[in-house]
Parts: sequence; structure tokens; C-alpha cells
Amino acid sequence: MKHTLKKLAAGMSALAILGLSGAAMAQEKVTLGVSIPAATHSFTAGVVWWSEQAKAELEKAHPDLKVIVKTSSGAPEQANQLQDLLTVNKINALVIMPFESASLTQPVAQLKRKGVYVTVVDRGLTDTSAQDAYVSGDNTAFGKLAAEYLVKTLDGKGEIVALRGIATTLDNERMDAFKSVIDKYPDIKLLDARYGNWNRDDAFKVMQDYLTRFKHIDAVWAADDDMAVGVLQAIKQSGRTDIKEVFGGAGAKGMVKTILDGSNPLIQADVSYSPKFIYDAIKMTAEARLKGEKLPENTIIPSVLITKENAKEFYFPDSPF
Repeated sequence: MKHTLKKLAAGMSALAILGLSGAAMAQEKVTLGVSIPAATHSFTAGVVWWSEQAKAELEKAHPDLKVIVKTSSGAPEQANQLQDLLTVNKINALVIMPFESASLTQPVAQLKRKGVYVTVVDRGLTDTSAQDAYVSGDNTAFGKLAAEYLVKTLDGKGEIVALRGIATTLDNERMDAFKSVIDKYPDIKLLDARYGNWNRDDAFKVMQDYLTRFKHIDAVWAADDDMAVGVLQAIKQSGRTDIKEVFGGAGAKGMVKTILDGSNPLIQADVSYSPKFIYDAIKMTAEARLKGEKLPENTIIPSVLITKENAKEFYFPDSPF
């Protein structure tokens, strides 16, 4: 009898220990840092908005989750914030949209070496070993669809200029995909491709330079809807009538509305690339880490050509972008 009671007591003790261990595991918190560029133009305004949406919804749904959103106006500031997220906020997971690829790779790698789970969004790092997962729109399709559309619009012949974004892996992917199509058509000449930094004012200056240097331009690949606004302003100011098409990118609501209304003959098409991917990345990362799971190494969200026929599907008037 005593032996049986001892076994029962031992069993109950073991169950109690297991119960406490299970409770401790269930109560293990995830502190998720979100590091993103500041809202310097409408696309990043959308990124900030969707990040705050994700924070509010996820913290409400998961008591064991804390989400800390940090915005930065440049790569050095973002690198400093990463250190603060680690040492001050004690994050154990990170979702980052790097301001630049090369200069943020080592700061991110340092966090990963400290045991932080890293999901990189949109602008990739130059060394993928510094990340656990990558979530992005389809940057190859972003450039390819634009080039194919312009080739068709120009009937395979003409002179075009391009504006690039910021020196990042995604910008390289877009440009490489664009050129891979254009290079197949010897009668289409890419006159120049300069950085407009995904910024209206910078794009305005780049386009002014193009208009001064090139006496004839058939089409412009602005590669971003904010840059397309700057391009359109420069064209209007110049009074030039030779340009037949301005193709932006990302599906900003203003551009999609222009396509729907047919209010500007230079804007007839766009390509989707929604800032909502940051929301998706935060949600996927948070929920995976709460379960102790990992994400797939790569998650690519498709990009689609937007024309008048399907523009209603991509028009979100309440969004900041």
C-alpha cells in the first residue's frame, strides 16, 4: 500500500511539473520588432499604416504578443534602431523592410546571431544568411509586365527613359527584368535609367534632365506611382507632346482612379504591388513564432497588370496609398 501511495505521489509530482512546464511554454511571450522606412511618400505611408493595423489587430488577438513599430528616415537611423530593439526592447523576432540593402545587411545579421528570428520584407539583404524568411511582391513581374506593356504600346519601336528607385536588391530585380524584355527588341532604345529614389521631387528633377538632354522620348517607365507624378509634372511644365505613355508602378489609388476615369491619356496601365505585404509579413511571423514555428524561406505575392478592364479590383479609396 505504501509502495502504491509513493508511486501515486511521484506520478502526481511529475504531472505537476509537466503542467507547470506546459503553462510556462504557453505563456512564453513574443516581442516582435517592426522596422520600416518613415512615411516619406505614399507607398511608405501605406507601409506604416498597414504596420499599425497589424499591431492593433494582433496584440488584441494574442495577449502573449507585443509588437513594437519603429520608423526611420535613413539607413543609419534604422541600423541604430535595430540595436535599441535588441538591447532596450528585448525583441526575439523582427520584421524589417530595410531602407537600403547593403548597409543594413550586417546590422540585421548581428540580431540574427543573437537569436532573433528575422523576416525581411520587400527590400532584400545582400546576404540571405542574415535572414530566416523573405516576404515580397513579385519584383520580376513588376519590371517584366511594364516592359511588355510598353513594347506592345510602342509596337516594338521607340525611345524610352527609365527612373529607378533606391539602390536595393528589389530595384535590381525590377530593372533586370525590364531590360531582359527590352533587350529583345533592337528597335527600342533605352536612353537612360537614373535613380529617382521613389520620390516625386527627385523624379521631377530626373525627368527635367531627360527632357533637356533628349529631344524625343516616346515613353517613360517611372517604376513607381509617386515618381510617375513627378514625371507628369515635368512633362506638363515642359509642354512636350512627343511622349505617348508614362508607366508607374505599385497601384496607388490615385493612379488606379486615373486609369478608371481615363482622365490622363499618358496613364493607361499600372502594375500591382501593394504595401499590404508588410501586414501579411507581420501577421505570418507573429503567429508562427507564437507556435514556435518557422515561415517558408520565400513568400512571393504576385504582381498583376492593371488596365481599365480590371482596375476596379485594385481601387481602395480608403487606403493611404
